[in-house]
Amino acid sequence: MQKSLFFIVLLCVCMTVQARKKVNHASDGEGGRPKVALVLGGGGAKGASAVGVLKYVEKSGVPIDMVVGTSIGSIVGGLYAMGQTSEQLDSLFRTRAWANLFTGSLMGDSIVRTLRDLTGGEVSFESLQKPFRCVAVDMNRMKEVVLKEGDIAQAMRASMAIPVVFKPVKIGNMKLVDGGVLNNLPVDVAREMGADYVIAVDLTVNKHENNSSSLLSLLRPDLKKYQRNRKDADIYINPNLKGYGAEDFMPNKIAEMIDLGEKAGKASLKEMKKLKKRLD
Repeated sequence: MQKSLFFIVLLCVCMTVQARKKVNHASDGEGGRPKVALVLGGGGAKGASAVGVLKYVEKSGVPIDMVVGTSIGSIVGGLYAMGQTSEQLDSLFRTRAWANLFTGSLMGDSIVRTLRDLTGGEVSFESLQKPFRCVAVDMNRMKEVVLKEGDIAQAMRASMAIPVVFKPVKIGNMKLVDGGVLNNLPVDVAREMGADYVIAVDLTVNKHENNSSSLLSLLRPDLKKYQRNRKDADIYINPNLKGYGAEDFMPNKIAEMIDLGEKAGKASLKEMKKLKKRLD
């Protein structure tokens, strides 16, 4: 039953992508209003909670003009940019096949194949319903890379290539790994795209808010940018995921994290509705 549901969702995604291939992206929000970006942070299995948050983003009525993601956020965000709803993503995340996708292969080849099934083949960024960017890191230069063209499945796979766990992705001369290494909440990327308002979903539990030790800064060069991006979000949503890990792809854990995401989304609903009124 779960396998059948998984492939039904795949079919729906492919049909959605094909229907959207000729969509043109406006430089501004609809009617010239301010543009709103959705930014989804990394966190492995904890990405399930982002699906729960999306249910309340949709309920708020706030129009999302662009999407940016890192790691698992790039996968959730990429599928959302194609036109998938939170309910469709919810169904996908609850399948056993989804859990097996991330726990069955250290090389990550099965992930690439499945992502291409999800995206209808080698679909380009330009064909998406909403402008989308995802973040990776080039290990050759230890430099952040914002992916915005080419095969969307390959880009999402590169953005979530956790070092040691998954094989890096080669694109041109770059050797790409998980974007969370240097930018786990890419609000700055959304601003560079022209976002006037940013709704950020952060899956981080230990934020190191009160730790400015030089040793930690040396070991974690991403922290300064992360803290700056957190503060720069107009609506910051951080589900309470204490006790859950990036590897918790078990169906019961996924269901619990989706519920926690819904709880966090509901808590921010009033704030999002205020934003909706400002945009009207």
